[in-house]
Amino acid sequence: MADTTRDSDRILREARTSLAVQREGGTHRPAPRGQSIGKASADLKLKSLLTKVRNVALAIFAIWLGAGIAGAFIDGIGFWGVMGVVAASAVAIAVFSSFPKVKVPKRAELKQGNPHQMVARTEIWLEAQRPALPPAAQALVDKLGVQLDALGLQLKGLGDNEPAMAEVRELVGEYIPETIDNYRKIPAHLRAEEHAGKTADERLVESLTKLSGEVDRVTRRLAEGALDDLAIKSRYLEYRYGGAEALEDMTSMPDTGVPLPDFSAIPTPKER
Repeated sequence: MADTTRDSDRILREARTSLAVQREGGTHRPAPRGQSIGKASADLKLKSLLTKVRNVALAIFAIWLGAGIAGAFIDGIGFWGVMGVVAASAVAIAVFSSFPKVKVPKRAELKQGNPHQMVARTEIWLEAQRPALPPAAQALVDKLGVQLDALGLQLKGLGDNEPAMAEVRELVGEYIPETIDNYRKIPAHLRAEEHAGKTADERLVESLTKLSGEVDRVTRRLAEGALDDLAIKSRYLEYRYGGAEALEDMTSMPDTGVPLPDFSAIPTPKER
């Protein structure tokens, strides 16, 4: 009878990995190869594409303009001149449509620049690492792309001296790439072997799940201030246009640490 021990162990490992992912919200449909995992990286690629289109258009315009000027001086460029212009146009398209390329940033560059640049670089870096990861980890990378977009929006306007900015640079620029780098250092044939109770694949999924939760926590914490401002503004508008009952509701709001507006000089609807 064939030894099924290895198959049983493999099935149990895959079941544990699947269960861990499902507890964190289930799997995501993997992004097609080459597709951006987030808006920031997509914007960076679009900017590069528009630059290529501009360069191709300028090169072709310059070639044909030069040919037209030369033809005016020598009374036409002839058949071979036209063929030369066509060949030069083809070369220009081939060259300028390949540059500039979106380069995969180095790890040291991930935490540099403003929030949008930091998020875009990290998403590009994650996209480059994604094919080498197991399916469950790929789904988490896709999820991180969406989360990093949301985090980048919350970081706008924050200075480099803000404690939250330093925390984010450490989380995004160090912990996430370091986790993936450590996994990729392990030979591919050893990643599915159990070591100290878990496989490398399982540990990677577990670590990325925790990092995903941390990115979400930081984003929510940064958003709390905006949510408090919105709640106060909403209450103020209710008072301004809704009457004294809204004022009683507003003054009974729990203390969030954000000072309330001064309503003493504003007449109520009954006083107007």
